Amino acid sequence: MTPSLSVSFWRYVATGVEAGAKEGGYSVVTLDSNNDGSTQLKNAQDAIARGVAGIVISPTDSSTAPSVLELAAKAGVPVVICDIGTESGDYAAFVTSDNPGGARAIGDATAAVLKEKGWTDGSFGIIAIPQARKNGQARTKGFREAMAAVGMTKEVPMQQMQTFTADESFRFAQDLLTANPDLRVIFVQSDQQSVGAYRAVAAARKSEDVLVAAFDGTPELLQLIRDGKIVGSGMQQPYLMGSTAAKALSTKLSGGAPEKDVLVPIMAVTSANAEENIDTIKLNVFANDL
Repeated sequence: MTPSLSVSFWRYVATGVEAGAKEGGYSVVTLDSNNDGSTQLKNAQDAIARGVAGIVISPTDSSTAPSVLELAAKAGVPVVICDIGTESGDYAAFVTSDNPGGARAIGDATAAVLKEKGWTDGSFGIIAIPQARKNGQARTKGFREAMAAVGMTKEVPMQQMQTFTADESFRFAQDLLTANPDLRVIFVQSDQQSVGAYRAVAAARKSEDVLVAAFDGTPELLQLIRDGKIVGSGMQQPYLMGSTAAKALSTKLSGGAPEKDVLVPIMAVTSANAEENIDTIKLNVFANDL
């Protein structure tokens, strides 16, 4: 069960889940919640009615997960959570990325460029995934820490994604640039949205004055990093996360005890290290869709 298959990250997670489930002898049906909690709950009801052995869920946000966990618990269906956490409820395992560490790492790389350019007296902005998601809170925390470490404490009002499109982040970035003449960096907490923000910076002819830092990855974003147009990205490894979640569920279904909390590392990818890590990026970030 995934928040939205319109987002490449979730498609890569689903591919990983399928690969991990196949290793355990299971087949997978992927259900799209369309970023809607009520659709997610109906998907869970339908899945349980079909008699599924178990569920891997990436919830729409942390507040909508408990209702699914409660439903599954009543039916005796084990659940593994992948990436977005839950506010409460019982689950077999929680597989997530080191969101604060990844955001701090890409924040540190960005801070080094800001310091080199003498821009640390300016302001920074964040275009965030919903802060109702625990992973979103963690990304914000990590990047803020990196900015504070170089004395950059002036943060402009945050923008939070609703439609999760490049067009939305383009408009957000336009607003940030217009309202804040001293803006020096925009941190965007998702991949295609980072590309949208970069396009806004380029359209405003601010590419030499404002940096864009990213999270996650798409082939287009990777190329912009290689070209030095985007500072870099804290890339989660969605294929690895999905396969790890499916293997944890297989362990539970076979009577084993999977590790309760699994932290998958995040790759801080910049133009300086992209080529040397390209094979890992192709598989674990893009599920070989590159």
